[in-house]
Amino acid sequence: MHNRIAHIALVVKDYDEAIHFYTQKLDFVLLEDTKIDEFKRWVVVAPTGAKECGLLLAKAANEEQLKSVGNQAGGRVGFFLFTDDFRRDYDKLTNHGVTFVRPPKEEPYGVVAVFQDLYGNLWDLLEPSKKNKGVIG
Repeated sequence: MHNRIAHIALVVKDYDEAIHFYTQKLDFVLLEDTKIDEFKRWVVVAPTGAKECGLLLAKAANEEQLKSVGNQAGGRVGFFLFTDDFRRDYDKLTNHGVTFVRPPKEEPYGVVAVFQDLYGNLWDLLEPSKKNKGVIG
């Protein structure tokens, strides 16, 4: 048996502004954008080359869901973007106007910096150390 996490839902205010951020600022690929009804779409984005998991951009449908936009992980880093070249991707994201809230830092597990998405959710940009590539990457 082979199980995997296919998608992680990310609650957003607007489909198109979220698609723009993820595809233009983070260079993700738009994998699917299917209209379900007049209010709902099935929108999936993922980093180029991702094979296991994508983000399902889910537009907030009510006030309760709207409260979670930008706070999906309760103020903690909730998303982790791994890279094979930290400096290249850090520079690229910075040039694309992505806001880093914690500068690059060497940690025992790799090089990491924290950025926020268009709504304020926190992400790690992380290049695992060579000894941790198979463990956390």
